[in-house]
Amino acid sequence: MEISGIISAVVIGIVIGVLGRLVVPGRQRIGVLWTILVGIAAAFVGTGIAAAFDVADTRGIDWIEMAIQVGLAALGVPALDRAKARR
Repeated sequence: MEISGIISAVVIGIVIGVLGRLVVPGRQRIGVLWTILVGIAAAFVGTGIAAAFDVADTRGIDWIEMAIQVGLAALGVPALDRAKARR
């Protein structure tokens, strides 16, 4: 992965984290920084999953890849919220 790919994954990860937080109903007790970090992780993992299913490179916007990333972020935000609430 090139540096431009990493930078774009971080930028996309920020957006994915915010979208993942918006998808989850209710109030989350984690901060915005944690949400962004979950989004960045979801962007990297979602890209890997999309590449494994051969849907990462399509014409135009990669809607399937983005749906996977948002879904992972939507799972990651409440999981982290629950993990931090237990402490």
